[in-house]
Amino acid sequence: MAHNLNKETSLKTRLQQILAVEKLDIHRDFIKSIIAELEIDSLTCAAALVYLTNQLEISTPLPIEKLTDFELPTKRKSIIKMLRYRLDVGSDHSITPELLKKVLIEESGVDKNNITNINIQRTFTLIELPDEMPQDIFQHLKSVEINQHKLDIKRVKTRNNKKRGNNHLRRNRNREANKDFKNSDKTNSCNSNKKVD
Repeated sequence: MAHNLNKETSLKTRLQQILAVEKLDIHRDFIKSIIAELEIDSLTCAAALVYLTNQLEISTPLPIEKLTDFELPTKRKSIIKMLRYRLDVGSDHSITPELLKKVLIEESGVDKNNITNINIQRTFTLIELPDEMPQDIFQHLKSVEINQHKLDIKRVKTRNNKKRGNNHLRRNRNREANKDFKNSDKTNSCNSNKKVD
């Protein structure tokens, strides 16, 4: 009984979120066509859709005779390009991933599932957020405070590994040249300190 109550609460919450965010005109038209085609009322259609949803959640396939020749439209989850950002708050400022997510959701409206790779350091935090963040929200997040510290969000530029690799090689060449130079200096100074009889 308690399990059904949890399912009902979960369904109600999800419905409220969908009703608040999604445009449902296409879906309404689709339901109207189902109702007309099957000659049923909207309440019966809704009950059948709840049943179908429950079946999909428990991952048991419906018997073939219960399937019809149409499918419910599904919204495919698109791959969202993520960008890395640096926030000027860290563990020294009593930041936790939960607190950070809560503030970002409240202040920017970003979906909690789109806040990823949170890396909290002492004085800063690295985080990945969706690429399509509007400029006004980005500017707003610069001034948002957590525990009296501004986020001062900045986009982290990606490194070009090819350039980094070349610099690394150059650096090693310089170090090796310096070692050879230092070693030759030591050899020369040792030779000059020797007494010639």
